[in-house]
Amino acid sequence: MKKIKSFITLIFALSVTCSNASNPKNGKIETAYDSLRLAELNNFWTEVSRTVNEGDFEGYKATYHEDAVVVFTTGKNKGSVSIAKALQNWKQGFMDTKSGKTQNSVEFRFSQRIGDETTAHETGIFAFQSNNGTDNANQKQFVHFNALLIKRDKTWLLVMEYQKSKATEEDWDLLE
Repeated sequence: MKKIKSFITLIFALSVTCSNASNPKNGKIETAYDSLRLAELNNFWTEVSRTVNEGDFEGYKATYHEDAVVVFTTGKNKGSVSIAKALQNWKQGFMDTKSGKTQNSVEFRFSQRIGDETTAHETGIFAFQSNNGTDNANQKQFVHFNALLIKRDKTWLLVMEYQKSKATEEDWDLLE
């Protein structure tokens, strides 16, 4: 009986170790649904990048839930605003990009991605750069952020964007 208990304990320990080894970041085995959700979210972030790069204001606006909130804690003026107010502040930059007056780009990398069929919490860094055409591109800005998303009618929407703190290029390089 002792041998059987020892054998079962050994098998259990090996199975836990193998499970954790398959995903060293969080010890969780990725399911087929997780893969689908992450693929959908990768497409979502690609679309956000496209809208910024092309100056597609309406496309960018469509990535947010109408009641979304944006939280800023990276600068002197910390605050929380509705997406409607944030979009008002950002609209001119999109118009300038669309007209070719400026060139903007944004990229995303993630340190944690959790969720289920209709919710997602994404943690990572975004890299934003703007060039107003004077050959003096602004230095790329790296920002730690959290994003809370919901899925409605097969579409992922941001409900909360939290720009937490400045990041470094070294922080950026550590992420996938």
